[in-house]
Amino acid sequence: MRIDLNADVGEMSGGPAGLDLALFPHITSASIACGFHAGDPEVMRATVAAASAHGVAVGAHPGFPDRESFGRRELQFSPRDVEDFVVYQVNALAAIAAAQGVRLQHVKPHGALFNMAVREAPLADAIARAAAVIDRALILFGLPGSEIVAAGRRAGLRTASEGFADRAYQPDGTLVPRQQPGAVIHDPEAVARRAVRMVCEHAVEAIDGRTVPLSIDTICVHGDTPGAADLAARIRATLTESGVQVKAIGRA
Repeated sequence: MRIDLNADVGEMSGGPAGLDLALFPHITSASIACGFHAGDPEVMRATVAAASAHGVAVGAHPGFPDRESFGRRELQFSPRDVEDFVVYQVNALAAIAAAQGVRLQHVKPHGALFNMAVREAPLADAIARAAAVIDRALILFGLPGSEIVAAGRRAGLRTASEGFADRAYQPDGTLVPRQQPGAVIHDPEAVARRAVRMVCEHAVEAIDGRTVPLSIDTICVHGDTPGAADLAARIRATLTESGVQVKAIGRA
């Protein structure tokens, strides 16, 4: 068994990536903010450098142009607008990465853009088109069975189904909205056990106690979660102890 362990990083501005740096010894892929919901060119450059130094694969984490709400507010844009600003963000990170001899591995939408594209096919298709225009070798991350994954396949892209060990699930396999109680799981041991179950049993316990089938290729740790580095270390150690190989999804 094999799994990728990714983290959303570079979501600061005005300086180095700060606490994100502690994550890199433990993760295999990094989804880097591209400046619209968070981050800036300096942080993008520093985060790519940190990922490269630790052998971590690099991906783009484009979001809505909404720094005030950290990209977590659902906004209404046309698919054309979404395609344009995703192209803009992914290309920006790709250029910064290329200057350091790094090629992007994947694209993972952020926050509200991710959640809306899970259920809205036109939005998902816009994101997939943007990724395909930039590089058809890019892997598109999305929830299992979501419109994002379907759109990536329609666009001829490789896709990766993503699990969230520290987030609560609804019985339909979608994430419990962050504003609801219990949406984020803070107990490191519980999170690590959930990660192992996702990989080894292809299942997760929903917030109501039901078992939800879940087939994933990568697990996410949020870089802005307090104690994220320790949590990533715990997840990786527990997976390894369970006989799971932890490796970037784009690497053989």
